[in-house]
Amino acid sequence: MKNICFNFQVHQPFRLKRYRFFDIGNDHYYFDDFQNEEIFKRITRETYIPANQMLLEMIKKSDGAVKVSFAISGTAISQFEIFAPELIDSFVELSKTGCVEFLAQPYAHSLSALGDPIEFRSQVEMHSRKIKMMFGQEPKVFRNTELIYSDEIATEVEEMGFSGIITEGAKHILGWKSPNYLYNSASPKGLPLFLRNQRFSDDILKNFSRYDWREYPLTADKFAGWLGQLPEDEEVVYIDMAYEVFGQAQPATSGIFDFFRALPRFFDEKRLRFATPSEVIRDCKPVGMVSVPFAISWSEEEKNTSTWLGNALQSEAFRKLIDWGERTRLSQDRRLLQDWLYLQSSDHFLYMTTTNKDVRLFSPYENPYDAFNNYMNILSDFHLRVEAQYPSSIENEELNALLLTIKNQGEEIEALKAQLEKKKRGTKK
Repeated sequence: MKNICFNFQVHQPFRLKRYRFFDIGNDHYYFDDFQNEEIFKRITRETYIPANQMLLEMIKKSDGAVKVSFAISGTAISQFEIFAPELIDSFVELSKTGCVEFLAQPYAHSLSALGDPIEFRSQVEMHSRKIKMMFGQEPKVFRNTELIYSDEIATEVEEMGFSGIITEGAKHILGWKSPNYLYNSASPKGLPLFLRNQRFSDDILKNFSRYDWREYPLTADKFAGWLGQLPEDEEVVYIDMAYEVFGQAQPATSGIFDFFRALPRFFDEKRLRFATPSEVIRDCKPVGMVSVPFAISWSEEEKNTSTWLGNALQSEAFRKLIDWGERTRLSQDRRLLQDWLYLQSSDHFLYMTTTNKDVRLFSPYENPYDAFNNYMNILSDFHLRVEAQYPSSIENEELNALLLTIKNQGEEIEALKAQLEKKKRGTKK
């Protein structure tokens, strides 16, 4: 029986407001609250709530046969808490069915895996704690931002104790191989590796309502038939897409909800099984090793990271960002640390792309240069705030030593206070 893994990415960044050069040093608030709330509430109304209700109904109707996984970013969860608390209850209810798995990722949906390993590990640990606190699950499988992956990243993820990792089934890394198997990564212990099937993912995400597509209309029986026709030994088909496929990428009027509701019936006929990544790792054996020496992603035809870091604007912005990582992490200022997280979302770099024309359809900026200037103005103000706390004239090593001394002195003072209070109580007796 073939295992069909459906994973849905849920991510919303904190979009930035228009920030002028003359705001630097005067305005320390960077986010467009109106736009963030308007977009999030609209997507919640049109996608998140109805899609969650649909999945819950399908799980109950199928006696638990319908299973999916979610990759929910920390910035999306933060917006659940601010704009739509009812969404938290909805996802908790799905979690309680035992048919939904939550995957780990960098908290801020960041590119930290490509340049700041300390930040990368910190964000993954932060995200796992948040998922456990919100939904009662400790993530076991890792899915990086935009499916960015390399052998080096797999090794880091393996060291963090995850049982599996997910990336794109890029043709240039697979060659003649099929993505429809469980593989081993090139990490020391051979971490189990899932490969996204682009064809089946895009048939739903991009082609479902395209009248000029030669396979239009896509029906549940047709889709299940294609899956059933795959070679018998291809036992894992991993389908990964944005959750906004329901109601946004494909409007409700297209029939996308009805299509998904009908899948269980035809899956039964074709002996296809809904499965979560952890179930596949438990039930299937990897068939071989796939090595990825240079980072890949799920973006465009090249499947590399150029969508986010492919031009001079993006590279400069990313370099400036990570240059201040070590010093920022020394801070105890919660507002500063929160801004640091939100400024790392990959979306800010996506808006600066000069190659991906589709980005213009949803970018809040007129062109990549506006996106770059706005981001760099904000980053300049952010650096001033860090500089005010931890001047760059002091080397990081010296600053670390000073902070450690202050911390030790504080602990010593608290210990002496405790001893003094104890003696006072003894004298009174």
